[in-house]
Amino acid sequence: MPIAESEVKWVDEPRLGFWEQLYIPAMIDGLKTTIGHIFKPAVRTELYPEQEPKLPPNYRGVHRLNRDEQGRVKCVACYMCATACPAHCIDIVAAPAPPEWKDREKYPETFVIDELRCIYCGMCEEACPVDAIELTTLYDLTGLSREEMVFDKEKLLSVFDTTTRMGTDPVRTRAGRLSVASEVPPG
Repeated sequence: MPIAESEVKWVDEPRLGFWEQLYIPAMIDGLKTTIGHIFKPAVRTELYPEQEPKLPPNYRGVHRLNRDEQGRVKCVACYMCATACPAHCIDIVAAPAPPEWKDREKYPETFVIDELRCIYCGMCEEACPVDAIELTTLYDLTGLSREEMVFDKEKLLSVFDTTTRMGTDPVRTRAGRLSVASEVPPG
């Protein structure tokens, strides 16, 4: 049903005066904003790498594969992380677990994460039923080639060893009230 002519209200386009046509008031308003930012800066420049950045406690950086109490890879090759990954950057090849490993049926023969394709969303970490994969607070990820940025199982386990030795374990090793990323360290 069309709108009745009596309900339609036509609005005339506002006319610009002489000063508005010159845009001087708009330029003055812009200069006020600029001068205000000069004397009261809201953003500071960090002198990285001389000055280390202060990252939030739930920062998501480089991945790591956790080890269990016996020093073995904690992953049980269930493919939940690879399934949950929206970037499809995780590739796992499962193998039967050695007979002496009584607590699991399989383990990852190869576990590869392409860090260049990863969007660091944390979905792999949330999907893992055994807390085998975590994102650490390491942010200075560099490589000279694409091949160096593809992390295999040994490199991911070495990140675990490094972060454990440094004492920079991820905050999300314990689930908070809202989710795993909501846990904030005490203090």
